[in-house]
Amino acid sequence: MQVFTNSLVLGAEGGFLVGDMLTQLVFFIILLVLLRIFAWGPLMNMMKEREDYVANEINTAEKSREEAQKMQREASEELKKTRQDAQSIIEDARKTAGQQERDILESARAEAERIKESARQEIEQERDKAVQALKDQVASMSVMIASKVIEKELSEQDQEKLINEYIDEAGEER
Repeated sequence: MQVFTNSLVLGAEGGFLVGDMLTQLVFFIILLVLLRIFAWGPLMNMMKEREDYVANEINTAEKSREEAQKMQREASEELKKTRQDAQSIIEDARKTAGQQERDILESARAEAERIKESARQEIEQERDKAVQALKDQVASMSVMIASKVIEKELSEQDQEKLINEYIDEAGEER
């Protein structure tokens, strides 16, 4: 048997045994198959899950970024609209203030015109009263002149003189 074992030995001095090499090769192939079945598949599945998770996180982050940009644009547009609304409110307030100013001035002019008209009417009433008083005085003077004339016969010159005196007296009393 020694011959057979020597033939399987490549080197005489403790070299390599072909049988051991073949056994190790078979065990190595079996180990590779077992690794492929029990380790490589789950490892690849775990790597695939991790890849999917990372891709999903990237997509979520991208969507969040896009949504944030969209919200920023909306907020910017809302701010712009708010500024325009504020400008419009200010402009309306200016117009309203101007209209109120014109209304107040018009009201003041109307009130001044009413006061002037009232004063004018008062003046006319006072003038009418004064004219009436003058007429009453003239009538009473006429009565007095007539009574004096009746008491004595006057010449035409005396009558004129008497009328002028009474008219002068009436003017002084005023």
